[in-house]
Amino acid sequence: MRKWFWTFALALSANVALTYAQRGVANNVIDEVIWVVGDEAILKSDVEQARIEGLAQGQRWDGDPYCVIPEQLAIQKLFLHQAAIDSVEVSDNEVFQNVNDRIEGFIAQVGSKEKLEELMNKSLTQIREQQFTVVKDYLMMSQVREGLVSNIKVTPAQVRRYFKDMPEDSIPFVPTKVEVQIIVRNPKISQEEIDRIKDELREYTERVNNGSQKFSTLALLYSEDAVSARRGGELGFVGRGELVPEFANVAFNLTDPKAVSKIVESEFGYHIIQLIEKRGERVNVRHILRKPKVSDEALTEAVNELDSLANEIRKGTFTFDESTQYVSDDKETRNNHGLMVNKAESVSYGTPRFEMKDLPAEVAKAVSSMNIGEISRPFVMIDSKGKEVVAIVKLKNRIDGHHATVADDYQVLQNVVVDKLSQEKIENWIKQKMKTTYVRINEDWRNCEFQYSGWIK
Repeated sequence: MRKWFWTFALALSANVALTYAQRGVANNVIDEVIWVVGDEAILKSDVEQARIEGLAQGQRWDGDPYCVIPEQLAIQKLFLHQAAIDSVEVSDNEVFQNVNDRIEGFIAQVGSKEKLEELMNKSLTQIREQQFTVVKDYLMMSQVREGLVSNIKVTPAQVRRYFKDMPEDSIPFVPTKVEVQIIVRNPKISQEEIDRIKDELREYTERVNNGSQKFSTLALLYSEDAVSARRGGELGFVGRGELVPEFANVAFNLTDPKAVSKIVESEFGYHIIQLIEKRGERVNVRHILRKPKVSDEALTEAVNELDSLANEIRKGTFTFDESTQYVSDDKETRNNHGLMVNKAESVSYGTPRFEMKDLPAEVAKAVSSMNIGEISRPFVMIDSKGKEVVAIVKLKNRIDGHHATVADDYQVLQNVVVDKLSQEKIENWIKQKMKTTYVRINEDWRNCEFQYSGWIK
C-alpha cells in the first residue's frame, strides 16, 4: 500500500475519537443512532464504514466527513424510500457483478486482499456480503434517479440560447482528438514455447493433486492474470457471457472443487481452472494463466514484415484500407478498414475519435507527431489481451483542441445542458422530499454546514 494512504488513514482514525468527544459521544458507546430519516435509522457505524470505504477508493470529502457522509446517507434513504414506493427491483446477477468490480477496485487501491480485510476489519466473505446490500441499494437509487430525469430533452434552440451570451472561457473546451487506423501482426509462437507453458501447468496440477501446494498459492506465485492472482486466482461470481467461450465451457462443467481442469487455450493464453462454488447461472472459479513468450527473432520477423508492407502502401502498391482485411490479426478492426473504436466514450456504439490519453500508450506516442495520412514505422505494443504484438498505424484525421461550437460539437454542448437540467431537477426533488419526510438528528451531529438546508426542523 502507498505510504501516503496509511498516513492519511491513520491520521483520520486518530481524529475519530477526538471528533466523537467533541460531539459528546461517550467512550463506552459502541454504536448509536445519529439520524432518523422516515422510519430508517443511520448509525454511527454506518458513517464510519462509509468513511473507511471512501478511503479504500481514494475518496476525498469537501468538508468534514462526519458531516458530509451522514447527509449523503440521509439522501440515499430518501431515494430508497421512493424505490420502495415505485417497487424498483434489480437482479442478483447484476448486483454480484458490480460487487466483484467494486471489491477489485478496493483491492487495487489498498494493495492486497489482506490489507483490505485489515482496513475494513472484516473477512473478504463478510465484505462481499456487506457490499451486496450497499450495491443493491445503489442500483435501486440509480433507477429512481434515472426515472426522474428520463424525460428531460433539449432542442438545438435551447442549447444555442444557453451558450449564446456565455463568455468563451466558460464554454467547454474539447481536447484534441484523432482518428487512427491500425494493422496488427501477432508474432509466431514456437511449438517449443507452447510445450514449455503446458508442462508448467501440468506440474502445477500435479502439485495440487498430490497435496504439496494449494491451487490458490500457485496462482498467487505464478498466474499472469495480475488482478485475480492477488486473490489466489479467484475470479468471483460471473455469468457465462462474461467469460471467453473456451474458458466458460470448461468452468461451467466443473463439478468437483478439489479437481483441476484440463489445460484450456484462450485468446489470453493457457489456463488451468479449479471450481470454488456454483450459484444458479453464476460460477466462482480460480485459475492460473500462463502466456507463451514471444522470441526476439519472432518480433524481428513481424517488424520486418510490417515495415515492408508500410513501404508498399507508401508507394501506392496497396492501400492501408485494403491491407487491413488481409494482413491484420486484430479481429476488432480488420473488417473496418483498421479504424480503431473508442468504446470508453459514453456512446453505446463507440466513436472513432480518441483523446490522446484514451489511446494505448504506444499508439499515442506514434501518432503524436504524425501528419494526417502518414503511416508510422512498425512498433511493439501490448494489446488488450496483454499480449506482445507488432503494429503500424495511419493517422486518418486530427481535430485540434477548441472551444465547443454548436455546429461541430453539438453533442458535447447538449450533454452540458441536459446535465444541468437533470441536476436541478434532482435537487428540487430532494428538497421537496425532505419537506414531507420525518427527519431527526442527534444533538451531537447537528453542528454542520449541510449541502441542503431544512434537515433540522
